[in-house]
Amino acid sequence: MLIGCATALLVLAYFLVTGAALGPFLLWPRTRPDALGFLMGGARRLAALEHRRRSVFFGDRFPEHYEASGPKILRFLAVRCYDGLLCTMVLALLAFGAALAALLVSGAVRGTLDWAELPTQVLLGGVLLFLDLQGLLSLVSLDARIARECFGPSEHERLRARIEELAVSRAAVVRAVDAERRRIERDLHDGVQQRLVALAMLLGRARRCRERDPERADALLLQAHRESQDVLTELREVAWRAYPSALDSLGLEEALGGVAERCAIPLRTEYDVAGPLPGPVRTAAYFVVCEAVTNAAKHSGASAVSVRVARRGPVLTVRVEDDGSGGADPAGSGLSGLLGRVAALDGVLHLDSPPGGPTTVTAELPCA
Repeated sequence: MLIGCATALLVLAYFLVTGAALGPFLLWPRTRPDALGFLMGGARRLAALEHRRRSVFFGDRFPEHYEASGPKILRFLAVRCYDGLLCTMVLALLAFGAALAALLVSGAVRGTLDWAELPTQVLLGGVLLFLDLQGLLSLVSLDARIARECFGPSEHERLRARIEELAVSRAAVVRAVDAERRRIERDLHDGVQQRLVALAMLLGRARRCRERDPERADALLLQAHRESQDVLTELREVAWRAYPSALDSLGLEEALGGVAERCAIPLRTEYDVAGPLPGPVRTAAYFVVCEAVTNAAKHSGASAVSVRVARRGPVLTVRVEDDGSGGADPAGSGLSGLLGRVAALDGVLHLDSPPGGPTTVTAELPCA
């Protein structure tokens, strides 16, 4: 704080000298931009000095890539100058009080002090010391607060960034839901619907052959029965991919077991979660695993996949790793949809997929 008092005096001297020298140029419109640039150059150096003082002596950590605007720096230096001058006065009063206390103790030791005055002097000195220290603590708190507001985003900036983040995540969720609807429609149209048409044709042929060729009709009915079983299986798969009922009835661990049963390659699952999970978190974790496992089985040429789901404190971590060829595209429809789904829960999705592999998808989902 003593160094802060010295820098406050330096700021005051800079504004007085520079303001007096640049005053005419600041008033003239043609020279105002150059004069402001010169003024801001020195102001930014003084602000950098304050930044270093807070970092070295107070251990403050500010955003690395944040750059304060010119008006914000000028406001900070103005308040810092006021705070530093007040702190200088408070410290001077504290030193003056310490000197008076030393004289009081010296007088008491030498016997020149009237002992009847001692309680009054001690009471008055204690009250003044308390007020002085409270003022010093308030100025220290003010110094920290204005530093945070200058060298980091303000509350207004944080709220604006949060609104932009929510708008982006909402748009991503809308895109993901639309993509999921199109996928379900495509699965029903290209898969289930085609099989139902084939089933109807088989039943029609069997009905026409029932009297003329009973053996042929029986063979067509047997084929239609097998086709109906395949249709039921595919319809069950489509429903499972849309939303598995086991996720609500049995929980995430059992739903992941169903993913392992349906996976075309060996899948090892490790589940380390104590207690129930919130519904949105459970659903997001399930679809992260499904999408990552599907990509590994279809595109990466992997021979094995490992899934680890663990909860540490308020964060659920889902990690899916395969030994495939890597090179996954984070801008793909599947992964971008997962990114939007995870971001909607204030989570983070990491993708590490160098050429040659392995590919690791990690999702961190807050459970609070």
